Amino acid sequence: QVQLIETGGGLVQAGGSLRLSCAASGRTFSSYAMGWFRQAPGKEREFVAAISWTGVTTYYADSVKGRATISRYNGKNAVYLQLNNLKPEDTALYYCAAQRLYTGTDYRYRNYTEYDYWGQGTQVTVSS
Repeated sequence: QVQLIETGGGLVQAGGSLRLSCAASGRTFSSYAMGWFRQAPGKEREFVAAISWTGVTTYYADSVKGRATISRYNGKNAVYLQLNNLKPEDTALYYCAAQRLYTGTDYRYRNYTEYDYWGQGTQVTVSS
């Protein structure tokens, strides 16, 4: 069982940066792939970034590629999402998610239906 809690969201001017953190409980954290998703009001949940259980492989949505960096440090049971050059379109509730996955297709990393555990979300609001 994994419990997740996100922090680091807030209000930021366009062009600014935020570092989102996801703290996870559970002794099996290191065997989980981790992902970040976001959801704006009235819109479907959207993939942002993911990282393999080894931390070697990362995935990014085209909308944030070059502006986002996902990383993890299993020793701290933590995963991070660095967001730079933020845009108003980035405004959303950001969720951290986890799934048991050693190897898989791109689809499994990018689709929220594949994930088993979710945090409550942290709000990111980018003003113009």
